Amino acid sequence: MGVTILGIDPGLANTGWGVVVRDGSRCRAVAYGCISTKPGEQLARRLSTIHDEIRSVIERYAPSECAVESVFFGTNAKSAFATGQARGVALLATADSALELAEYSPVQIKSVVVGSGTAEKHQVAFMVRTILALDHEPRPDHAADALAAAITHAHLRDRRALERAGA
Repeated sequence: MGVTILGIDPGLANTGWGVVVRDGSRCRAVAYGCISTKPGEQLARRLSTIHDEIRSVIERYAPSECAVESVFFGTNAKSAFATGQARGVALLATADSALELAEYSPVQIKSVVVGSGTAEKHQVAFMVRTILALDHEPRPDHAADALAAAITHAHLRDRRALERAGA
């Protein structure tokens, strides 16, 4: 049957998620979406929504592994801090479910999915569509990024297992 992987692209306003199944060398999409919160809501409520929705996705699709995009620290510290908080509650949701967790930087994800760590968002979405044989590009971009994280994990998980085994 293969391994079911949840990919997460964390963000306070929009947290993308995507579920893929890797069977042999092939990946197929099971589902994807985006958890959106409103800027006017209290921070605790927004974080609770992200946590609860990720838990719901885990309960519905029963992944055994999870790939999360790591926080990119650019010039906007406030944005990076908010993303880090969203990432934290997403990680808590995966810990509650005892999922095996892997983290990948945006550069790693772009390198695996597109072949270039400097790829643009539209290139990532196009390659996600191609790799998963979808009839459209996943929308919004946050969902495409989450699927890209899951694809990255699907391709790198064997290497990670060898590294853990000390090979």
